[in-house]
Amino acid sequence: MITSKDNDKIKYLKKLKDAKFMKEEKKFIVEGNHLVLEALNAGILLETYSLYDNDYHCNNYLVSDSVLKSISSHKSVPDIIGVCKFIDEANDFGNKIIILDNVQDPGNVGTIIRSALAFGFTDVVLSLDSVNKYNDKLIRASQGMLFNINVVSCDIKELIHQLKSNKYDVYGTNVINGINVNEVNKDAKIAVVMGNEGTGISDDVKSLIDKNIYIKTSDKCESLNVSVAASIIMYELGGK
Repeated sequence: MITSKDNDKIKYLKKLKDAKFMKEEKKFIVEGNHLVLEALNAGILLETYSLYDNDYHCNNYLVSDSVLKSISSHKSVPDIIGVCKFIDEANDFGNKIIILDNVQDPGNVGTIIRSALAFGFTDVVLSLDSVNKYNDKLIRASQGMLFNINVVSCDIKELIHQLKSNKYDVYGTNVINGINVNEVNKDAKIAVVMGNEGTGISDDVKSLIDKNIYIKTSDKCESLNVSVAASIIMYELGGK
């Protein structure tokens, strides 16, 4: 059993909390039995650190409660932590794509990923200035669905040009000059761009958008949270 917080393996796990080191190593951490099991089922689980013996088909290192607590980001410390390899990103997109332009809140992005999988969207694309997809809070908000759908980080302006050349309809979200989401042709190849929580879609991305769509709401409601709006749009347009 590992009982020292100065153990080399424990120091390594703590370093994996750093986004730069995570990217260099192409590894990230998940916490708790549910996420460890989701990672196992996705084929990305490399090893576990736990208070007990388990059968997750990989090396398991027994650690003391105090050591596990020193690694965990949670207030309520889980019984197990898993180390996972980065997930392969596919460039052959399906017919329904949600694109996030500088969306920063990990809870919002995790919820959008979960909704995308639920409502038949095939791909979630993050701009290079959006939150890191391996952010701990994002993974928790997605409930591990990050492992079950194609989530790509890339230059979204370049991607939008490619999508348009491949006959995708690219939509932004704006009431002005927009059409109700119910009027969109659901059978077409669709990409929907959702903007930053505070500033919306950036001007240079707006210039690439074909059409705007909106969700009809009460006049008393000025706007919707980006994850709520994205979820409603994907429900309306997805294959489900």
